[in-house]
Amino acid sequence: MNWLLIKVALIVAISQIPLETKALEENYESNFIQNESEEIVGNLPEANVILYATQKDGYLKNFNLKTNGNVQHFPDWTNVSNEAYSPKIFYKDINSDGNKDLIIVLTTDYGTGILEQNVHVLHNNRVNGGEIYKEILVDNPIAIVLKNVKTSLTKSEATINIRKEKTVIEIGEFGIQNNQLFPEIYVGNIIEFDVLDNELTAIVGAQIAPVGGEIGSFHIKYIYKDKMYQLKKIEFISNTN
Repeated sequence: MNWLLIKVALIVAISQIPLETKALEENYESNFIQNESEEIVGNLPEANVILYATQKDGYLKNFNLKTNGNVQHFPDWTNVSNEAYSPKIFYKDINSDGNKDLIIVLTTDYGTGILEQNVHVLHNNRVNGGEIYKEILVDNPIAIVLKNVKTSLTKSEATINIRKEKTVIEIGEFGIQNNQLFPEIYVGNIIEFDVLDNELTAIVGAQIAPVGGEIGSFHIKYIYKDKMYQLKKIEFISNTN
């Protein structure tokens, strides 16, 4: 009698395994479909490029770049999900080698007095499997400013020195109270990238106060040298001009 009960119990248990397994598979597939949210976030037909990403927690992440049938994954790239700051794609020859390069500008933060972008430059390389893009290092624009610019800030004026060029800005015309002034001219809240006249250009804002304190911007032009993009020219453009 006991053996009969044991056999019945085993038969019932075994009969339940396929059902439970099927339920687990269905749940997995359902979760996978719900989590699959990859979308097109950039498209440049001229270069035969499509940029994909997944949206999570207010950011675009897990970027995939599809070019000429190849797909390259860039897990470290991020961009805010606000469509007003969607990724920008340029297709220009910025290193003067006769071949167009892929330049992708991503926005990582924005707000009042804040706009932070980074840039990814990719050169087209031919390999056995076709053409793929290789990302090239771009020197940090904030580091370039810190290395090449000297500044000072008092209650009456802001002074900017770039080599032999000196710019003095009277603070009074900005209508900023003394207790709102930064202790020094600040760079870091406004970092933009663009391609101007086929040159990669970074625009870094200079601020003396958190609100209404942008006195101008540093324009950094890059040149491709020693296998990276580094400083070609830096100048300061005042907002008072």
